[in-house]
Amino acid sequence: MIAGRYLRARRKEAFISVIASLTMVGVAIGVATLIVVMSVMNGFRGELLDKILGLNGHFTAYPIESQFTDYRETVAALEQVDGVSFAVYFVEGQVLASGRGSSTGVSVRGMDEENLKKLDLLYNSAEQGGFDQWDDSKGVAIGYRLAQTLGVGIGDSVQIINPDGAMTPFGSTPQIRSYPVNAIYNLGMVEFDSFFMYMPLEPAQDYFRMVDEVLKPGQAQLDPLASDEEIDAAYMRIPRASAVEVFIDDPDEVGIMRQRLQSAPGVRPLVLTDWQQRNETFFSALQVERVVMFTILSMIILVAAFNIISSLIMLVKDKGADIAVLRTMGATRGAIMRIFSITGTTIGFIGTAVGTGLGLIVAANAEALRASISNLLGVTLFPPEVFFLSSLPSRTDPMEVTVVVGMALGLSFLATLYPAWRAAQYDPVEALRYE
Repeated sequence: MIAGRYLRARRKEAFISVIASLTMVGVAIGVATLIVVMSVMNGFRGELLDKILGLNGHFTAYPIESQFTDYRETVAALEQVDGVSFAVYFVEGQVLASGRGSSTGVSVRGMDEENLKKLDLLYNSAEQGGFDQWDDSKGVAIGYRLAQTLGVGIGDSVQIINPDGAMTPFGSTPQIRSYPVNAIYNLGMVEFDSFFMYMPLEPAQDYFRMVDEVLKPGQAQLDPLASDEEIDAAYMRIPRASAVEVFIDDPDEVGIMRQRLQSAPGVRPLVLTDWQQRNETFFSALQVERVVMFTILSMIILVAAFNIISSLIMLVKDKGADIAVLRTMGATRGAIMRIFSITGTTIGFIGTAVGTGLGLIVAANAEALRASISNLLGVTLFPPEVFFLSSLPSRTDPMEVTVVVGMALGLSFLATLYPAWRAAQYDPVEALRYE
């Protein structure tokens, strides 16, 4: 009751009440800022992880010792391993893509429709066109940012140039072909939407010369003057793949799954690289940034806690006569400490509660607020070219919110101990004499 009276402002105590209110606002701002920033950073990490692992596998398996002609059998064997969700094979190469007067380097991946359907993120992201009848389409699928760069749309032709073309007496000649754009997808990640191009598997194998032609078993050497029909009948085509992407149930169990994949029966020798190795620097930097940001922003709450100390010391000075009267009426030192501890802790509790509510609201509407502020100011906040994602993601972790709330309440309580102890040390005789 007494602590509650000390929190309510009177005319002569208005200045102390204003300081307490500002301290409360400081705690609220610190808690809200921590929740919003940590939620946004969690959102960035989670969204990047979902995008990267939604398109690239948790493991990439490259063939060794021999050409990768048994890719279908390898995928079937890998999918039988316990803990593997699915696997996809593909052909990959780097080319120069040209549109209407603009050119850029891209990575071309050849995949058949059966494997594309396994990649839900890609298969369901087509904004224009689609992947229906993909194997027979003889066209390509590109990201919407790449389409903007090349200045092409559905039905337009994209010319791709591979410097590693056919060998002639004068050296290697570039291989140049044109393909129609059958699909434009939007994955929401700048790197994928502006760099990757997909085409059906067989045209990709043909373009990148991933098909070996060997004489059929028992076939004698052909006459140099044999016709094209005779050559086609004597030779058989053996297509190859570049690698296999393996998707597992738990992305964090790469160590265990690596052993299972390497020792799986029926799996040819493969070199495995996991997603943590491919993105180690990137995600390590994100983790370090999260820790640093949490530490720096925690200083806001620490500053607010020091404000609690200063406001309580002023309150103790102002209530010297009240403390003396309470002591002469029988109040113990412990009771005096509890009064001022409750006063300071209440300031911290209200500030923490307001900050938590405000932080959760802002974190839940981070993208809407970003868009509104961008439209209002006419400036693009968090440009996707810099932050990789086309929107501002936010994922609130209940455990992190609990840690922030607990830290704010703990600092608020600790900040009350010294002023409360000073109040309990007041000598009632001296206090009343000077009063």
